[in-house]
Amino acid sequence: MASRCVDLLYKRDAAAGLLGILVLECAPGRAVISMQVRPDMCNGHGICHGGMLFTLADTAMAYASNSHGRVAVASSVHIDFLRSAARDDVLLAEAVEIYRGRRKASYQVTVSRGEAVQIAHFHGTVAILDQDVLAE
Repeated sequence: MASRCVDLLYKRDAAAGLLGILVLECAPGRAVISMQVRPDMCNGHGICHGGMLFTLADTAMAYASNSHGRVAVASSVHIDFLRSAARDDVLLAEAVEIYRGRRKASYQVTVSRGEAVQIAHFHGTVAILDQDVLAE
């Protein structure tokens, strides 16, 4: 079910498509996605814009939180930027569920350059709605 939910969300996710985000792995409560930093994603300092890093992390959380089949939407998030990312870097975002109740769930997302260098930590909480992801 996790793969079906994430596949459907990914097909509907115009922002992910525009940014070239790819889904690498998904399981209930977990998602790993990637994005390569393009020149049009860089800010005036020539590094990846923080909003792009945020969007990557938020997208990973969206896929992980909706993987159970019920619609989940972000209700609060926090991101810490640790290091920068440069043009052509391939970024990975891994979202892991740390709590899931009937109405709320929490996720930790690690954004890294490749598999070794962590560049951002993201924590988010979602509201779980009474809607089926596959029925939308």
